Formats: sequence, C-alpha cells, structure tokens
Amino acid sequence: MSNLLPEDREAIRQAARTFVRDRAPVSHLRALRDARDPLGYSRELWREMASLGFAGMTIPQRFGGGGLGFMEQGAVLEELGRNLVPAPIVSAILGAGALALGGADELQSILSRVCMGEQVVALAHEEGRRYAPYAVSTRAERAGPGFVLRGEKSLVIDGYGADAFVVVARTAGPAVQRDGLTLFLVPSETPGVSTERLDLVDSRNVARVRFDSVRVLERDVVGWFDGGADVLDAVVTRATVALAAEMLGGMAEVFDRTLAYLKTRKQFGVYIGSFQALKHRAAWMFCELELTRSLVLEALQAIDAERDDAPLLASAAKARASDTYALVANEAIQMHGGIGVTDDLDIGLYLKRARVAEQTLGSAAYHVDRFATLQKY
Repeated sequence: MSNLLPEDREAIRQAARTFVRDRAPVSHLRALRDARDPLGYSRELWREMASLGFAGMTIPQRFGGGGLGFMEQGAVLEELGRNLVPAPIVSAILGAGALALGGADELQSILSRVCMGEQVVALAHEEGRRYAPYAVSTRAERAGPGFVLRGEKSLVIDGYGADAFVVVARTAGPAVQRDGLTLFLVPSETPGVSTERLDLVDSRNVARVRFDSVRVLERDVVGWFDGGADVLDAVVTRATVALAAEMLGGMAEVFDRTLAYLKTRKQFGVYIGSFQALKHRAAWMFCELELTRSLVLEALQAIDAERDDAPLLASAAKARASDTYALVANEAIQMHGGIGVTDDLDIGLYLKRARVAEQTLGSAAYHVDRFATLQKY
C-alpha cells in the first residue's frame, strides 16, 4: 500500500496529464489506426512512459518497480483514458503482476525489463466468446522433465508482439473448474507458439495465441501447481479496477467535450445548452459519472489496503463503468447531432473504446452476476 500524500498523487496525475497532452493526444491513436500499425501502440512511446514510472508503478521496488499503490496507478490510467492512449499498461498489470505475485526468483528477473518498457508480458487466459476465467481447455501434460502445452487463447490483450506470455493451462479437473489451473511463463519465441493479430473496433492490440505442443519446464510454473487460480483471481481483480479507472477517464473526457459543445452550439439563435431537455440529460450523465467515480476510487483504495471486499468492489466498479461509459458515449453522439457520427469528430472513437472496454475482463452483466454471487444472493 502506498503512503503518498494526496498532493503527491496529484503531482503524479499532473505529470501524466502533461505527458499525454504533449506526446500522446487522440491524434496519436488516429495515426496508428490509419497506418494499420500491427502493434497498435508505439514501443518508443511506451519506453518513455516507462521512464516516468508508468509501466511498473505497482511492481515492488525490489523488482525494479515503483512500489506505489493503485490509487496512483488509477490516476495515470484515468489520464490515459481521457486521450485514448494505446499502451500495454493493463497487460502489464496482468502479466507482470502475475509474475510479481506468484513467480519464483528466476521468473521475476523479467520484471525489471518490463518496468523499463523493454519487454511486454501478456496474460493468456481467455478462450471463449464470453468472459469465463475458469473455462480453460488448454492443457499442460507432463512429459519428461517438464510439460507440453496444447491449446488456443482468444483476445489476449497486447498479445501481438508480446515478448512472453503467462499462460493459464489446465493440469487437472474438468474444463470449467476453478481448481486444477496452473500458470506458466512462456517466451513468445518458444517453438510451437504462434500469434494472430485480431481487428477490434477500437484499434487496440488483441491477439489469438496458439500453443502447439509447446514444451515448458518445472521452473516455468508461476505460482502454485494446480493452484494458479489464486494468482489469476488476484491479478484479474487488480486489472479490472485499473481498466475501470481508464474507462472513468474516457467518459469524463466525453462528458467535458459534450458540455463544452452544448455551451457553444447554437440552434434557432440560442445555445442548445439552454434547452431544458438537454439540461436534464446532461445532469443525468453527470450524476452517473460521479457515482462511477466514487465506486472506482473506493475499489482502488480497497486493493491498496488489501481489503477482503476488493473483489466485490472490483465487480461493482467495472459493472458501473461499463454502463456509464456506454450511456455517456451514446448521449454524446446524440447531443452532437449529425457530426457526432462522423470520423472527423473524436466522439466516435470514445464510443468504440467504450464498447470494447465493456466486454474486456467481463461485461456489466458478468460483473453484476459475480457481485451477486460474492454477496451469496
């Protein structure tokens, strides 16, 4: 847990805001999209971000990270979300976070390179069309001194061009059981590993990764054999809240832009922001946005304090962020009228990001159900 004072956290936020404004405005995403950049983000820019501490902010200092908390990480992600910055920061929380929580010393040596922006480690865990973290058919079977991995992972965040994968494989039990999962660190150049870049509407880096008789050793196990779900649950909870923080930044930016438009666009000789119906809709957006902000901040604090209710709050924050981002983006399109649906305006890019982020790491429906399950409803 970080012991930074509020003014120090605000300084981190301001540093992130200045960097993003100067080096990665929304036009940066547009340039990558228009060039059909296969990586979907800039390695050079990522190294610059890493030099500011963004890549390994929550990684312990003994591994080369910043040793800060998720309150600080959330502030940075909120600023990235405001400008739709494509960067492998959520995948760093997933992949590098798994190594930090469950890796042996020889595996954790890779963390310093992740923190410096020199390597990207992606978590390969999803397999189906709907998010189901324990529905794992990829198997690791014992063979000689190690294991052989066979299977396929879908929607691996920042998987294309990743230097290594933390692979969730089944070593025991049926395909939907929580027990019997084991995590393995697999370098991307290992024979039998292949990646395919997938195209999503938000132009982010997502890949399908195949493991065709990939050989790994006992020392490549991350965490506990047959008990990898404990590490998986911890890193997914943290990444879910981090993603919610990024979504919060995106919806806040959309709201601010829409409010500014209501104050400058005239119709019938008056500003459209003076119309009562639009005032009511803007007030509704504001209330939902502030409710989401409160939930996200509480979830970030719960993770830093290692509270028992952190998974519960993670689901509450992600469910609310998914619904609110969709609401604000949809309303923004409507309030901007005809130009709202054109590519000339950035609003449409936020709408696309809202749609993809909603489905990433579990939709609103998934997290409402998970919230109810954790509450024993």
